[in-house]
Amino acid sequence: MTGFGDASAKAGATQYTVEIRSVNNKYLKTIIRIPERLAVLEPVIESAMRRRLARGTVTVTVSCADVGEGAAHTLNTEALKRYLDQLGAIEGVDASRVDPSALLSLPGVLVPPSEDGASIAEARAALEPLLDLATDHLISMRNREGLALREDLMSHHDLIADRLVIIRERAPQVVREYELRMKSRLEALLAEFDVSTEPKDVIHEVAVYAEKTDIAEEVTRLTEHLRHFAELLDSDDERPIGRTLDFLAQELLREANTIASKSPDAETSRLCVEIKGAIDRIKEQVQNAE
Repeated sequence: MTGFGDASAKAGATQYTVEIRSVNNKYLKTIIRIPERLAVLEPVIESAMRRRLARGTVTVTVSCADVGEGAAHTLNTEALKRYLDQLGAIEGVDASRVDPSALLSLPGVLVPPSEDGASIAEARAALEPLLDLATDHLISMRNREGLALREDLMSHHDLIADRLVIIRERAPQVVREYELRMKSRLEALLAEFDVSTEPKDVIHEVAVYAEKTDIAEEVTRLTEHLRHFAELLDSDDERPIGRTLDFLAQELLREANTIASKSPDAETSRLCVEIKGAIDRIKEQVQNAE
């Protein structure tokens, strides 16, 4: 969600410039920097950002420079005369020899141009299209970043899907290996103590083990979450998907943890570690997605 966009234009005798920068944030936070005399337009800028953006810390900087005669400050002659009278009253001071620039810097000598309702309306009319144009440039840059982000997220998606196929195919083999180990142990014990056992006892134990370690439901849900994840990344819908991706990443991790806890198989555990590592990277990256 990092990006930059700017736009500028001259309206009447005033040059307006808008710069918009964004960095990553889970939510939308707008920081507005605008000349104090135009502070009344902050809600307009806030609304413009929320209309176009959904996530990120967005800093909007507005500057304006009056290049016409209206930019001139008015000389307050009464205040200037008062200063000169006070200087003349000081013994040894020749008021006529005082630097004029020093006099102009005294408080109240120069009066800035007033901002009336008409000038605020003109500023708003000039800034609104500039905000849209700068936001267009920002979104364009963020879209380029989004394409790279999508490729990275899909690489993690593909790794998870690949490991999940192996886990699904290995699950019956895990139960079979447990059955063989149990039979081998029982045969050794029975031979040592000369005790007999019923085949149904072995079948019961294997059935209990298979029930406890059954991960079919979790694998199905994890597969469905992955399908939804890929659909969102491939969608042409312009609606924000960052928070949905964040939620799906949490669900992916939940199912992966359950699979890891239910399966005592070392190879499955190793595959689950790889899956959870990829999910952690997804959780980090989706914070950058709008």
